[in-house]
Amino acid sequence: MTSKILIATDGSEITEKAVDEGLSLAKKLGAQAILLTVTERWSAFEIARASRATNPIAQYEELAAKHATGILEAAGAKAKAAGIIYDAIHKADATPAEAIVGEAERRGVDMIVMASNNRKGLDKMLVGSQTLKVLALTDKPVLVYR
Repeated sequence: MTSKILIATDGSEITEKAVDEGLSLAKKLGAQAILLTVTERWSAFEIARASRATNPIAQYEELAAKHATGILEAAGAKAKAAGIIYDAIHKADATPAEAIVGEAERRGVDMIVMASNNRKGLDKMLVGSQTLKVLALTDKPVLVYR
């Protein structure tokens, strides 16, 4: 039986599809939804480039937190409208795949729902696929929307 589903979102159009479908599945199964968004770490290069600001790290963290709050409020409103019990989580300063798998383990979820942005070629090699990393790091079922 599936009682908890972790739904990962970054607020993009493709992850909104995963949120909608994940919430639909949670409703059908009577499962709790764990809504998760992740804010990645700054690289040293980005910090150096933005060092003209008074405190670039604090500025980034503040903007990232506001953005994450907006993402989770929108997803939470959908869950609430559907009558689904949910929890909304923002993992800051983390790599998405590791945060998704770590939170899934910590929360004891039965399934992970996420989207794949279908990167190709050099972009995929440079950026990597968080979906592939999640699949490699977890033994839980992962439902991927494209």
